[in-house]
Amino acid sequence: MFERMAPEQHDTLDGVPEPSENPHLFGHADIADLIAAAYRTGKLPHALLLAGPQGIGKATLAFHLAYHLLRNPTPAQAPEKLATPDPSSSLFRQIAMGAHPAILHLTRPQNDKTKTFKTVLTVDEVRKVNRFLSMTSHDGGYRVVIVDPADDMNTNAANALLKNLEEPPAKTLFVLITHSPGALLPTIRSRCQTIRLSPLDQDDLMQALAYAESSPPDNGEARHALAARAGGSARNAIILTQYGGLEIAEALDGILAASRLDVAGAYKLADAVAGKDRSIQFDIFNRRALELLSDMASAAARASQLEHAKRLSDTWQDASKAIFETETYNLDRKQHVLTMIDRLHAVMRM
Repeated sequence: MFERMAPEQHDTLDGVPEPSENPHLFGHADIADLIAAAYRTGKLPHALLLAGPQGIGKATLAFHLAYHLLRNPTPAQAPEKLATPDPSSSLFRQIAMGAHPAILHLTRPQNDKTKTFKTVLTVDEVRKVNRFLSMTSHDGGYRVVIVDPADDMNTNAANALLKNLEEPPAKTLFVLITHSPGALLPTIRSRCQTIRLSPLDQDDLMQALAYAESSPPDNGEARHALAARAGGSARNAIILTQYGGLEIAEALDGILAASRLDVAGAYKLADAVAGKDRSIQFDIFNRRALELLSDMASAAARASQLEHAKRLSDTWQDASKAIFETETYNLDRKQHVLTMIDRLHAVMRM
C-alpha cells in the first residue's frame, strides 16, 4: 500500500507518488544512460533543461539524477547507468521527504492566507537559491536545484534564476523542468543544455498506470484508445482513468458536435466539473476545450481557411485568458464552464 512521504504540491494526485518518491522511471532509458555517462566522464553541464509534454517523467528523471549524484559522489567511480533509487535507503527517504540538505526543489508555493497553492513560482521561492548555495556542502559533493516546472516562473522569478545560472558555483547542478521551452526566456535556455524527452509509448504508459494502482484497460483496443487520448503522458492517463477524464471529454465533444446547443447537457457538465472539490475535473475540462480549439485552428490553417483559423486562434487566446483569470481570482467556475461551452459551440459553426 502506497504511503506518501513527499510534501503535497499544487498538482498532487491522490494515491500517486510524487516524482521525488517514485523509485521507478518508465521510459527514457537512453536519455538516462547519456546523462550518467556525461557525469562519469566529468562532462555533466551545470544546467539541464528537461523538455517534453507534462506527465511523462521529466521530474522523476531529475530526482533520479540527484539520487545518482549523491549516491556516487566521485564521478569516475559512478556506474555507467543511472542508479535506481533504493526505497529502503535513508538517502531515498530524505530526498522523498524534501529533507536532504543538498537538494533544493522549487515549485509553486502555498498561499498562507488561502491555504491553496499560488498560480506561479514566485521570486521569493527563487531567492532561496542564493541561501542554498551560500551554505557549504555537507560532504563536499554536488548540490542540485530542481525547478519544477520552470514554466511557472513569473518574470521576476525568471530574472532572479538567470543570475544564478550565469555564474554557478562548482559542483552545482540546475535541472529545469519545462513543458513549453519556447515560453522560457531565451537567455535561460541559452545557459542550459536542452534534453528533449519523448512521450511514453503504450507499453511504458500501461506500466506506469499499473504502478500508480490505476488499472489499465483489459482489451488492446481500449488500451490503444487511452494511450492516444493521453498523448503518451502517464499523468494524463491516470487522470483519464481515475478522475472521469474520458467521460468529461466525451460529454464536451458530444455537446459541441450537436447542431443546436444542448443547454441541459451543458448545465449537467458544468455541475460535474465546477464543484468545490472538483479542481482536477475543472482542469480536465479546460484542457480539453483548449485542445479542441488548437486542433481545429491547425486543421483550418492546413485547409487554407485562414480567416476561420484566425478566429479559432483568437478564441483560444481568449479562453486561455479566461481560465487564468478564473483560477487566479477565484471566479465562478460554473459560469466559466457555461460561457466556454457557448463560445466553443458558436465558433465551431462560423
